[in-house]
This record gives sequence, C-alpha cells and structure tokens, in this order.
Amino acid sequence: MVHAQKAIQQDNRETVKTYNPATGELHKTYSLHTKTEAEQIIEDTHEAFLSWRETPVEERAKIVKKIGETLISCKNELAEMMANQMGKPLEQGKQEVELCAQICKYTATESVKYLEDETREFDNGKGIITYQPIGVVLGMQPWNFPLYQAIRYSVANILAGNTTVFKHAEICWETAEKLERIFEESGVPENVFSVIYVKDGTVDELIEHDKVRAVTFTGSAEAGKIVAEKCGKALKKNVLELGGSDPYIILDDADIEKAVKVCTKGRLTNSGQTCTAAKRFIILDSVYEEFKEKFVQSMKNSKYGNPHDKDIDFGPLARKDLQEKLHEQVEDSQQAGAKVLCGGKIPEGKGYFYPATVLENAQPGSPAYNDELFGPVAVLFRAENEEHAIQIANDHRYGLGGGVISEDRERAIRIAKTGIDTGMVNINGYQTAQPNLPFGGVKESGYGREHGGFGVREFVNIKTIMITE
Repeated sequence: MVHAQKAIQQDNRETVKTYNPATGELHKTYSLHTKTEAEQIIEDTHEAFLSWRETPVEERAKIVKKIGETLISCKNELAEMMANQMGKPLEQGKQEVELCAQICKYTATESVKYLEDETREFDNGKGIITYQPIGVVLGMQPWNFPLYQAIRYSVANILAGNTTVFKHAEICWETAEKLERIFEESGVPENVFSVIYVKDGTVDELIEHDKVRAVTFTGSAEAGKIVAEKCGKALKKNVLELGGSDPYIILDDADIEKAVKVCTKGRLTNSGQTCTAAKRFIILDSVYEEFKEKFVQSMKNSKYGNPHDKDIDFGPLARKDLQEKLHEQVEDSQQAGAKVLCGGKIPEGKGYFYPATVLENAQPGSPAYNDELFGPVAVLFRAENEEHAIQIANDHRYGLGGGVISEDRERAIRIAKTGIDTGMVNINGYQTAQPNLPFGGVKESGYGREHGGFGVREFVNIKTIMITE
C-alpha cells in the first residue's frame, strides 16, 4: 500500500529512530507523515468506507478469517519483529500471533452473529433493530503487544463494515507496516486499513477531523484522559483501555505452591509490561510468610536475557526511559518505607534489562502503592482477613483485572463477582485475553469492551426501524 511506503521512502523530513532493547543499538529509522498527509489518508479511508460498508458481511467475515491464516504464515517473522522492537521472547511472540489468529477466526465465525438484524413486536407493528457501520475509526495502540493490540480493535471494526486509520507506537512501526501488507494480501481493499506515521501530538489533533467517527485508544490513563477530553469536545464515541495494577488475593485456603507458580507467571510474562499483569499480591496473614518465602525464591530463580535466547523467563524492557522510570519508582517507594526483598538494581551491561523484584511494606502515596509498575516488580501486602484483602485490592484508581487464589471455588467466585472492583478476574490461574470473553476495565482503567462479540457493537449505529402494520 502506498501509505506505508510513503512514510519510509521520504528522506528529507523529520525521522523517528527505534532501538533494539536487548542491545541498545539502532534498529530502524522511519520518516513521519505530515499532518496534511495524515489528513489525506483519513479522507482516503473514508472514501474506502463508502464502498466497504456495502460489502456483504459474509464477504467481510471471509476476509477477516483469511487475515488470521496469513498471520500464521508469517508467525516466525512477526515474532522476530517483536523481539527486535520491544524485547518480547520469541516463544511469547509466537503465542501472540496464534492468539491473533484465534481472534480473527472467532470474529469471523461467532462475532458476526452480533451484527444480525433483530425483530421485535410493538402495538400495531414491529420493529427491526439493525447494526450499521458508522465510518472511519481512529485506532491508537501501544507497544507492549505490537500485533495483538492492532488486531484486537481492527478486525472487529472491519467486520462491522467500518474502516480504520491506525497509529501505532513509534517503536512498533515495523509491525504496523507489515500488518498493512498482511491485510492487503488477505483481501482487505485498499484504504480499508490504513497506517499513519505521526507523533502523539499530531494524532491527538486528528481526532477532530470530520471524517473520523470514533476513536479507540490503549495506553496510559493520563493519555487516555486527553483522548477522552478531545473526543468529548467533538462528541465522538471512544473506547479506552488504560492502565492496570491488578490485585491477586491469596486466601488462607490456597495451595501455596500453585499460588507461587501462578503469581510468578502473572508478574513476569512479557517482562511484566502487561496492563493485565498480576502486580499487587494481597496475602492473608496466616499464609503470608510461607507465600513470601517461596515467591521471593521463585522470582530470584527467574532468568532474564536476550529475547532470542531459549533458556530465559523474560526479556528486557522496551525502552531505556521505561527502565529508568521503573527504577525510579522502586527507589521512591523504598525511600517511602518499602522493603526490597530481591532485585531492585539496574544490571550492568547493554540493554534495558531489569531483574525480577519484590517489594513489601509499600506505603500509601508511594509509586508501589498508588501507581502502576510496568515491569517485573511485584508488591506484597499482608491482609488481616478476607474483608481486609478486598479493601486493599479496591484501594486503587485502576480496575482492569485481578485474581483470587483459593481451593474453595465458590468462595473465590463470590469474591470475584461482588468483591473485586475490576472488569476481569482470574481464579486459580493467570489468563490474558480470550477471543470469546469481553475485555475491558472500570475506574481509571477505561471503558468499553472488546472481544466476545462485544467489540463489533462498540462502533456501530444501533438503528431502530419501526413498521406500522
């Protein structure tokens, strides 16, 4: 497609440099679109919408399914890109591609049902409820899951008959360029999925473009508030998936060995750079010391290294500034009274690595208590009882995910349903997104839902047609 090529071939304009996080060496250099060029891409994407919306939903579904198949054929290449762009271990990158293919398949075969017309009776007539596309959706996605974040929002909207302009995080523009080609190879018409290469300030300005009908954003709560404000002024619907500081409650009847395994995985997957990562561990007093001892040892035993190596548990952080910010949060928390049980030091050598770290005694007002630690840093809290554990879990501005670990399933389900104030809860495991289940949060973690058929209805006109008999 011309848009991606335009962004790369122009050498006489402002550029963006990306770096390999495992080595700190220059990876790729990209040229930016001007705001005028980005606006023209939006216009082109709107023109594509006028014909795409007329394409039968069955045809759209076939194309979405084909996208998943094409992704699998590029699995190794995409995993290499993720490793080189943001440090994801190769095996985790391959798993991300497989998840994206599953999302495409579910969207094409199951989510399509959510777009079917409905008929309801009323006095002297009947009504038809129809789900019609609205136009261009502007998507802004982050770097921590370079492929998944893009697929999650785009295929649902393409199935619904919308078109989309995609702005990826700068360090993932290589994936964005590749994804545009994959969509084209899968049969997506030109300009139905378009990529723009602009900085955050420029894309924020594009929200007010009259051809942009809706906005979806994944990122920090601070940036999400800016997006929401701009959308509000322009009266444009938006979906926000923002930060998370997911609490995991370990009850007094938990299998501690299982709990340690689940919590270690939940904290270190993707180097801890996951919005739904297990971050705060709230342990009932009677099992606190046992869990702490075994969990700290498990974290100490976890190995970081180059994402291309096979014998590692996690890779580097995605950027140097992220490494520095995380370490500053750890130090500030320590100065406020937190105790470092393991890790907590930036290792010597190349790359943006950070060791598995465990803190306890975090104080209100400190980063470890109030903020999101986006990296392999766990925070332990001692709870007097179940009620106190729930209180600690909910004493946070975020409400994305969480977990309960207990051998009493009914007890865990009750706490998950009515106790923990988040959009998603794990019980006795750590699972991330599932294609057939809704994904999203509450409080400062945002609003709106994706996956499970819910995403295809976020940006459609739910239109009522009333027929008098």
